[in-house]
Amino acid sequence: MKKSFAVLGLGKFGESIAKELTDAGCEVLAVDTNRERVQNLSDIVTYAVTADVCDTETMRSLGISNMDAVVVAITNNLNASILATIFAKEAGVPYVIAKSNDEIHTKVLEKVGADKVIIPEHESGVRIAHRLVSGNVLDFFELSQRIRMVEISIKPEWIGKSLRNLDLRQKHKINIIAIRQKGEIILNPDPDEELAEDITMLVIVDKEDLHRLF
Repeated sequence: MKKSFAVLGLGKFGESIAKELTDAGCEVLAVDTNRERVQNLSDIVTYAVTADVCDTETMRSLGISNMDAVVVAITNNLNASILATIFAKEAGVPYVIAKSNDEIHTKVLEKVGADKVIIPEHESGVRIAHRLVSGNVLDFFELSQRIRMVEISIKPEWIGKSLRNLDLRQKHKINIIAIRQKGEIILNPDPDEELAEDITMLVIVDKEDLHRLF
């Protein structure tokens, strides 16, 4: 089943998360009070809605409670940020990420139940999106507008198999550039060596093929 996410607040940070989650094949509900911002995403995300996150009845009608996670990407209105976070947690959303402006804002969001509070200057929207999509993504870098370098934990079905047998480049368009084992980076790993459970992989992939990693 596709994962479902709601992004509340469509400034640059919220927009980048919404787009990246959509590119990863997720269902995305994008919400903002600004009609122009909503319109800009209407042909990209699953649902784009102009709504006030402070309106509990409206938010309830959008089905927030059914989401796998909610991103509260609002910082220009502290009250809206707090109320949206509270509503999402009370609605039973298992994981709520909230964007913060400063230390005081962070403490308030943590107090009202945000599972993770982030400051955009420290973490990009794209990186946050891919941590939401899959728990096996350990780190994430944008090399260009299309190309991503990702560090992932090994999939269970890959354990005990060799890179040659898996043929990830041909079958999944995944280019492995290195593996990490016991803290050591190994470039050009032996294609015939069986993959151990404790390794991670550094891979390069086109953003259109990111879903193959999850």
